[in-house]
Amino acid sequence: MSEIISAQSFALPIIAEMLTLYLSTGRHAFRVWKPFQQMIMETARIIPSPSFSAYYKGGFEAKMSKREASLVLGISPSASRTKIGEAHKRIMLLNHPDKGGSPFLAAKINEAKDLLDSSSKK
Repeated sequence: MSEIISAQSFALPIIAEMLTLYLSTGRHAFRVWKPFQQMIMETARIIPSPSFSAYYKGGFEAKMSKREASLVLGISPSASRTKIGEAHKRIMLLNHPDKGGSPFLAAKINEAKDLLDSSSKK
């Protein structure tokens, strides 16, 4: 019984010391983080925002143009019919309404395919 008491009396100061070390390290890390956070925010303001994204920013035009259709399908405006068909299939597999995609986006993808198909060469 005395062995258990001596082990407990030995472990208690070690646990208290570890807890103190843990709390002081956390407090120090919290103090040091504020200047780093300010540096990160200032750097983010300096970098121009278009460099963060390679995607087209903007909504759909009222009447779809050939340029917009090629952006929707991710192909060249002068792509062949086979390229148009492959791009349409690839995008529709990901955005089909039966698979949880948006019906509006599916309609725009189909509109883009039809527009490019009608204007492309065989």
